[in-house]
Amino acid sequence: MNVSRRTLLRTTGAAALATPLLTAGAAASPKLPFGPVKQIDAGVLKVGYVELGPAHGTPVLLLHGFPYDIHSYEQVAPLLARRGYRVVVPYFRGHGSTTFRSAATPRNVDQAAFALDTLALMDALGIQRAVLAGYDWGSRTADIIAALWPERVKALVSVTGYLITNLEFNKKPLPPAAENAWWYQYYFATERGAAGLHQYKREIGEFIWKFNSPTWKYSSATYARTAAAFDNPDYEAIVIGNYRWRQSLIPAEPEYAELESELQKAPKIAVPTITIDGRYDPFTPAGNGSSYRDHFTGRYQHRTFDVGHNVPQEAPREFAQAVIDASR
Repeated sequence: MNVSRRTLLRTTGAAALATPLLTAGAAASPKLPFGPVKQIDAGVLKVGYVELGPAHGTPVLLLHGFPYDIHSYEQVAPLLARRGYRVVVPYFRGHGSTTFRSAATPRNVDQAAFALDTLALMDALGIQRAVLAGYDWGSRTADIIAALWPERVKALVSVTGYLITNLEFNKKPLPPAAENAWWYQYYFATERGAAGLHQYKREIGEFIWKFNSPTWKYSSATYARTAAAFDNPDYEAIVIGNYRWRQSLIPAEPEYAELESELQKAPKIAVPTITIDGRYDPFTPAGNGSSYRDHFTGRYQHRTFDVGHNVPQEAPREFAQAVIDASR
């Protein structure tokens, strides 16, 4: 680790120090289409993704969360493409048009599986090194790659900071308010919860949207467009399995044992990083990023936006600016 890099990029109010590359005029310029959705064989998956911008541009991968989809980046991706970035926005396994290439492939749900999916997609697209940006499941995946494969990451933008799952920590109880925010994690641990997701997947998704982003005024059409991604035939298995895996209710897969051993040590992230919190996100930890600051040992900034959990869709221009600043 080069300790001197720590001093190169610091902030206390973040957005105020950002280079103002994205102006109101830029946001109002002619809109680039978000699509069409392409398909490519990558690892065990046939990945559905949207790609914008010049093929020779600096690659940026934008990674979504649960219960969301690629449309979280519908405004972010064109902003970046207009700045010359090659922007790739994939559906995770179990979402949208991403399917398994073989019916016989296990529907694995370990956190390492999502990281390996993303690396396989980069390989399939001929991307050696990219800026990785995400929130929720997307932050976790980007954090893992930045920690274990830093040579593949030019820079990182991670909402809610350091989200690599620690299985032992997850066994410990949290204060009541925090446990309440995670209600669906415990609901999905039951057979009743699995049946509930099957019967009410769209209603559960929107209930979570409203709780996660109490100030976001989205339209019914906006939600319906994302909810269509939940009709993937593997959606329920991936969602239920992933949350049960996090609680150690199902065993980790042996094929990820070596990677998981490293991840359980809470590896540091040394690539240039901007972390973001949503001020009204119920999962934002107290302390303005201080609770996870020590996990990042390279050039670093922290920013807080006046939005909820789905930061890129609620604050697209600010999120895009963070990607640009991180990449520089």
